[in-house]
Amino acid sequence: MSRFDAILWDVDGTLLDFLYAQRQAISKCMTEISVEPTEERIAKYSEINDGYWKRLELGEVTKEQLLVGRFTSFFAFYGITGVDVNAFRASYQNTLANVFAYQENTLEICREIKEQGQIRQYVITNGITSVQRNKLELSGFAELMEDIFISEQIGVPKPQKGFFDYCLAKLAQSGLTDPGRLLIVGDSLTSDIKGGVLSGISTCWYRPEDALEKDPSLREIHDRYRPTYEISRLEQLKEILD
Repeated sequence: MSRFDAILWDVDGTLLDFLYAQRQAISKCMTEISVEPTEERIAKYSEINDGYWKRLELGEVTKEQLLVGRFTSFFAFYGITGVDVNAFRASYQNTLANVFAYQENTLEICREIKEQGQIRQYVITNGITSVQRNKLELSGFAELMEDIFISEQIGVPKPQKGFFDYCLAKLAQSGLTDPGRLLIVGDSLTSDIKGGVLSGISTCWYRPEDALEKDPSLREIHDRYRPTYEISRLEQLKEILD
């Protein structure tokens, strides 16, 4: 018997390779407005986008401000003018919803867990509803999950208490009443792990490529919201579940 009743999966950077999809989407959209998608520009957009998502987690911006602001900030940085921001945003989101790559062999891992029948699986994500649902359908994850919890629909992002309160209430309706027998698996210390720790949920931080060494600023967050488990490869999750 497993020590857990359910896994709550993060999507971007955990189940799916977000950086791959982001690169494809922003490159296509830059080309459409006759801006060359250089490595430097792609990296700058990624930095700006990540900053806006971090601010959303802290409650400093709204989702609407994020969805538009990341592009206006990017255009302002490079002095790009005359772009219809809403049209650019729509093109970006449409591309992002239809491009995906698996993070390692996540589909096989989730399928194996589903077939074993002991642990239920759910998705918890801060992504955009239309984008996330389409990606999960196309990638095959939707059929393996019991439910998909998206912050845009709930009205509160990870790691805020309201998001996890909502999820726990929904899970309790399905008989999953012990947060300690739930396991969050995610790549973000500031949303997945912090939110789980504050809600009494067991956590597994997926941190490939020596995250703490590459970003020393994460050390303080890590020490304050220490994950229950840490893995560098998703295959290691099997050892935790067994």
